[in-house]
Amino acid sequence: MLCTALFAMNCTMVTSCKEDIDESNLYTFTGETIEDYLTNRSEKFSSFNYILSRIGYDKILAAYGTYTCFAPTNEAVDEYLDSLYNDPVNLEIPHNGMTKPGLEGLTDSLCEDIALFHLLNTKIMGVDMSASRTLNTLLGRDINTSIDPETGAMLVSRASTITSMDNELENGVLHEIDCVIRRSNMLIAGELENHPEDFTLFSQAMKLTGLADSLTEVKSTDFVKVGNPDFWTPKERMLGYTIFAESDQVLAEHGITSIEDLKAYADSVYAHCADQGTGWYDYPRNHHIEVSTGTDYKNPWNTLSMFMRYHILECKIAYDMLVRKGVGNETSKMPYVEYYETMLPYTMLKISRVGGKELLNRVVANNSLTDQIADLGSAAMHTVLFNGIELQGTKAQIQALNGYIHPVKEMLAYEKRVPQGALNERIRIDDTALFGEMMSTNLRGCTEDWVKAQNGGKGGTSTDRHNGCGYIRIPPGFFKYMAIYNGDDTRFLYFPHYGDGWSNYQGDEFNCMGNYDFAFRLPPMPDGTYELRIGYTTENERGMLQFYLGTSSDLSTMKALDIPVDMRIKPAKNSNGTPDVITGWCDWELFEDKGIESDGNMRNLGYMRGPLSYNFQGKVARSHNQDLRRIITKQKFKQGDYWLRCKSVIDMKNAEFHLDYIEFCPENVYNNTRYLEDMY
Repeated sequence: MLCTALFAMNCTMVTSCKEDIDESNLYTFTGETIEDYLTNRSEKFSSFNYILSRIGYDKILAAYGTYTCFAPTNEAVDEYLDSLYNDPVNLEIPHNGMTKPGLEGLTDSLCEDIALFHLLNTKIMGVDMSASRTLNTLLGRDINTSIDPETGAMLVSRASTITSMDNELENGVLHEIDCVIRRSNMLIAGELENHPEDFTLFSQAMKLTGLADSLTEVKSTDFVKVGNPDFWTPKERMLGYTIFAESDQVLAEHGITSIEDLKAYADSVYAHCADQGTGWYDYPRNHHIEVSTGTDYKNPWNTLSMFMRYHILECKIAYDMLVRKGVGNETSKMPYVEYYETMLPYTMLKISRVGGKELLNRVVANNSLTDQIADLGSAAMHTVLFNGIELQGTKAQIQALNGYIHPVKEMLAYEKRVPQGALNERIRIDDTALFGEMMSTNLRGCTEDWVKAQNGGKGGTSTDRHNGCGYIRIPPGFFKYMAIYNGDDTRFLYFPHYGDGWSNYQGDEFNCMGNYDFAFRLPPMPDGTYELRIGYTTENERGMLQFYLGTSSDLSTMKALDIPVDMRIKPAKNSNGTPDVITGWCDWELFEDKGIESDGNMRNLGYMRGPLSYNFQGKVARSHNQDLRRIITKQKFKQGDYWLRCKSVIDMKNAEFHLDYIEFCPENVYNNTRYLEDMY
């Protein structure tokens, strides 16, 4: 409602500049191009057009293709260049690389950075930015959009206001902005230090623990290059970090006004976290690791270091991507929750989206359990025991060259209530959240249009059934926590589909083709007995595989789990409710008990129905006979390393392994004596 007036302007389209041009974008120019728009308003945009011309992009934006351009005014460019040349803070590079004041002082590399940071190769209209949105620019770096809560104006990366939106042109769309979009060239620790008015103590602790000097990765090309003409393959792997940081104000509200106070707080939380009998941090206790309360802050098991490490993820995630939502196939009661591993060894952080807020480590009694059939359960059994630690929001996030800083409103720590409360539930993790590189490289949740734009307008191959689907080929070695054992025989693909046209949790999927043999590291769980499950859909093209579980990617540690699983088996859908012989699946909606008895029969065969939390073509996954969960194992897990190996056991050149999501379900949920595990 706040930005209705802004959206009343024009609309547009977008793609990319590639040698292999998508012929559907060869327009006959009857109106203005983006370059025409800028040239015809030279009194307003000559400075930005000059920057474009220095790298030849004036010609590109005068030709075919489709783009989104955020165009700053002459006044905005002049102000930005003055701020670069006269910057009193960042003195490592004199004048930020400018040779003299004004446009003529720009180097070609600076022109390229500025220009490409204002251009996209996908269609982004005002309506697409109405909610918080992270966009990948032609520079390969993010910009973020948000709505100013006070004015209702659309903001780009906190400071640039869109003053004229959705100017539709022959080769794309142009949004006028009143400020050059600022990009930080500082690493994340330096960017944190660059906000002394907010994070003096947190930044000081980063230095004392040595973390400030270690969070330096930006990108890598150290992976196997694959020459596949059909699928787009990333050319570089982006790396980075996400920090959840307490401001000086938040620390002061808890009596912490010095580094000594912060150290004392860390001692109070972690000094006895691994004690026998009373401790809750299983990994150091199991491995006889001594937690230090001394002044050796660079020791990773020093309490201050432990406190800081739990605030850091080894991947960069913008605020709007922390909890993936709105993909188009959720049911009305879909709980929005994500789980991420932190830099405190083998610990997890839970993020919930509730009432428009992102909350860390929220604890709800009897979560994943229900006292009502085919529902989440009554409010009485789901008392909120801890509301969670709220993030300050999109406008407060700080972007660095290699990550994001998200200010928190309360103290964050791996307290007892995390493993015994927040994580004591059925944990469902989408396949993409298993690999930090998916978030850091902006692959998770990217659109099919974006993928096709990278691939010259092409989707999949012309010879297989994925033609036009916009798959991404993930090269071997791209993921830190994946091992591929047989080279090119394992072809790992990502499909970033949105909506309910495919039956996938969160809309997307990994699809591994060939005589595959690979393993991936499982997220670390607190000590306990769990069911490990995998969610997938059956298809005729799927293969048959054997699962193995090991304590590392070394094959010598792997032990086979149960019998092979045939993903080609499609449960019979009998109109009279007769269970399928192999899986036990039957139409639960035919029965008064909503399928509870048949759920038990399926579990005895090692299967479960899909959940109620998402749809497939308007029908909940639980009602879709091809949506299954396979119970891989039921056993004790220790907090630490576990790898799941997936090996094809049939000679089928294009066999498919469908990886949609995994579940860890604790014994007190799947074997509860009072309540049922909910169907969501």
